[in-house]
Amino acid sequence: MGTVMKQIRQGEKIINAQRDAGYESGSGFRDAFVKILSATPAHCHQQQILKASWLDTPLGPMLAISDEAALYLLEFVDSRGLEREVERLRIKTQSAIILGESAPIKSIEKELEGYFCGQLKTFTTPVHLLGSPFQIATWQALQAIPYGMTKSYKQQAEDISKPQAFRAVANANGANQLAIIIPCHRIINTNGELGGYGGGLNRKQWLIDLEKRAR
Repeated sequence: MGTVMKQIRQGEKIINAQRDAGYESGSGFRDAFVKILSATPAHCHQQQILKASWLDTPLGPMLAISDEAALYLLEFVDSRGLEREVERLRIKTQSAIILGESAPIKSIEKELEGYFCGQLKTFTTPVHLLGSPFQIATWQALQAIPYGMTKSYKQQAEDISKPQAFRAVANANGANQLAIIIPCHRIINTNGELGGYGGGLNRKQWLIDLEKRAR
């Protein structure tokens, strides 16, 4: 459907795009288009677009989603609940998500190469944070943790002046949609155990070890 939308926005007739997509029924095509892209084929020129690309990394492929100005999502493709995250993003932004590239996606792809080589320690790709004020404060506290260092959930809660809210902090970390850039892998349990991580504990340990070596 993303390819079909591209065709229509580039001037292709709707009936031709419908046939290219394999739909014999105009009403079936329209219903599927609206369900997936939240706009009718005739009005898709007015629909906000987010681009999505798969990026290869040493820890497996990641999905990056952005508009032309900022990155909205960066997750490992096998992360728990990724499909729900993408759907929430689509609904919150009232956008259609189609395959494609953008300047932020090209930027983060290049920066990830440097990061995984242990050479890049600070990301500069513009990001767009979608969350409550508490969640955004929590994510900003994550970004303030120095490269190669770790903190506990309790310390993170203290950093945002909510010392008793460490469980809420953990939930906010779990809602982070920008893996590695917003480094929730740097948060561990007070007893030194890894705690949770949406991308899997093996990846979390790998990222912590990478940063400690590079530091």
